[in-house]
Amino acid sequence: MTEVQTQKLQALRSYMQEIKDRENPESYLIGILHKVQDVYGYLPREMMDEVAQTLLIPTAHIWGVATFYHYFNLEPIGQHVISVCMGTACYVKGAAAVLETLKKELGVEVGQTTEDKLFTLQEARCLGACGIAPVIMIDEKIYGELDRKKTIDIINQYRRAGSVGKPK
Repeated sequence: MTEVQTQKLQALRSYMQEIKDRENPESYLIGILHKVQDVYGYLPREMMDEVAQTLLIPTAHIWGVATFYHYFNLEPIGQHVISVCMGTACYVKGAAAVLETLKKELGVEVGQTTEDKLFTLQEARCLGACGIAPVIMIDEKIYGELDRKKTIDIINQYRRAGSVGKPK
């Protein structure tokens, strides 16, 4: 764990201690889970158990919240998250082929992370970029008007950048 992560975890634990004595501490659950995910990148079971014990909330309730909201990850995710838009415009213009290209190129299914922990592949209902369909979003950047070749070229740019960061 990095020093920044350790500091965030200490701040999270202090925050939970402060919250547990408030009226309706369970009303802070989503915010706390966001903070846990900010520290780890996902929601480790041990931390969900710690939240349950600290706030006196049943673990089953925490799991229910964590699995209901799409934002929360229950498994570690890759350095880059690829979301393939499967909205109507993208689907009609070839999103299924883009998704298949990514699955083959990365060797993973939707919801999985590559062995090198570089990519996690997800589907999205709509990314709001219908005019340049089909699109993917990698982290916060949208790529549009995709076909098989463009999709592979984009992935290879990220591979070349490796763990250094995002390609230019």
